Amino acid sequence: MIIGITGGIGSGKSTIAKQLRTMGYAVYDTDSEAKRLIVEDAHVRQQIEQLFGSEVYKDGVYQTALVAQRVFADHSLLAQLNAIVHPAVKADIMCWAQKINHATPCFVECAILYQAGFDSLCDKVVAVTAPEEIRLERVMKRDSSTIEKVRARMRAQETENDIPRADILINNNGKTPISTLCKEIINQL
Repeated sequence: MIIGITGGIGSGKSTIAKQLRTMGYAVYDTDSEAKRLIVEDAHVRQQIEQLFGSEVYKDGVYQTALVAQRVFADHSLLAQLNAIVHPAVKADIMCWAQKINHATPCFVECAILYQAGFDSLCDKVVAVTAPEEIRLERVMKRDSSTIEKVRARMRAQETENDIPRADILINNNGKTPISTLCKEIINQL
């Protein structure tokens, strides 16, 4: 059984995923795996170089800041980049899931689970929520960022509309221990 974990920035989905790993569950982190594929997958690299030019891999290092600057200035470039990366991540999730012991649930953590189409791989989806003030505080502290920048990232993700689509809703308002929230997820499954 593949369970998607989604939620907006600062909701605590990564903290939930980390705890699930500690509990012995397999968790696929789409952010870190996408970064790995961007560097290691030759086909993905080739497509990204065609889109952004050879300077995107300076001395073999992916130029994240350069790409971010360009995609935020031109949203069609972001769509093209996603059209390269998302299918590669989806294929990687499928390969990963085939190697997992299916007697226990495994989890796919992704902020944009529905937007990327990864929900189609999931048997169930868990949405992690938290009040906006708590999310803002968490991200500003974690990233040493300003409230304006965090709000802009929240708007860019637009994940709040996905909450009603989830099978399980977890409110991570900071009052309930993460281990208890994870046990609640397992019990609901």
